[in-house]
Amino acid sequence: MNNKNKSDKRNQLINQLHPRNRHQGRYDLPALIQAVPGLKQYMVNNPDGLPTIDFADPQAVKLLNQALLQTSYGVRDWDIPAGNLCPPVPGRADYLHYLADLLANSNQDRAPKGRQVFALDLGTGASCIYPLLGVSDYGWSFCASDINAASLANAQGILDRNPGLGTQIQLRHQPDPQSLFKGIVADDEWFDISLCNPPFHGSAEEARSGSLRKWENLKKTSNAASTEPVLNFSGQDAELWCAGGELAFIKKMIVESASIPTKILWFSSLVSKSANLPAIHAALKQVKVCDQKTIIMSQGNKESRLVAWTFLNASQQAAWAKLRWLNSKK
Repeated sequence: MNNKNKSDKRNQLINQLHPRNRHQGRYDLPALIQAVPGLKQYMVNNPDGLPTIDFADPQAVKLLNQALLQTSYGVRDWDIPAGNLCPPVPGRADYLHYLADLLANSNQDRAPKGRQVFALDLGTGASCIYPLLGVSDYGWSFCASDINAASLANAQGILDRNPGLGTQIQLRHQPDPQSLFKGIVADDEWFDISLCNPPFHGSAEEARSGSLRKWENLKKTSNAASTEPVLNFSGQDAELWCAGGELAFIKKMIVESASIPTKILWFSSLVSKSANLPAIHAALKQVKVCDQKTIIMSQGNKESRLVAWTFLNASQQAAWAKLRWLNSKK
């Protein structure tokens, strides 16, 4: 790749996002700074001399999130405690848009909107990011679960400061760290979609090493002001690692989903490591899903993917949509 192409690639802060994603092109930094003035002190120039923020500094990333959520989604006073995972808003929004496309396949190619669409967010974290975006973009209702009571308390604080959004978001504590759906999905409720950003490391040390690599990569690609690795963007333990890592977590999710095959139309999970896909596909085959999808998502230089599966056949999916989304907004 020649120097011009390298420069062009660096200039594309966000690239190849879903067509409905609100964050196409470069960030409008002046507008974001006007919304959250504290962001200004984290401004730096990238290797091409263009203004950007110090992505190696977790406080800068958090303030960027505050500004994006306020200006694009009307979420005010969003905040997370130091040490919690700070999610990239454009990438999280992409996940939701692709899930909406998935539901549209059973709804005459229209993404269903409105409160009657019920989504389950497994491991919502302190940020409550997926419910906030999903309510704003599609008007869906959410059940958001987590094993960490402190994270749920912070999420509740965000909802209290945004009552217009909070009326469509329920927070539920998962008391059993060995369970995902059990204890959360009630006998008398059904969900149209479930989503999850699973922990992707297999140990605390692996998570720490991954955070160090991330910080080093950020330092190499931006003229960041940070001189020491600050790891509080790495996340809490349950957000970043579990025994067996991402693959074990998703395989457990697949096994549990087979015990409630008609309670959720489409189950889904992010998959950070493409090398895990063959084993995930094999696990889905073992529980005899009716259909599965692997969707590749790209944001700038980063590629991620989601895997979705259903135990309902095409006619059952169509009947589900007709029953639940008949009056859905177009």
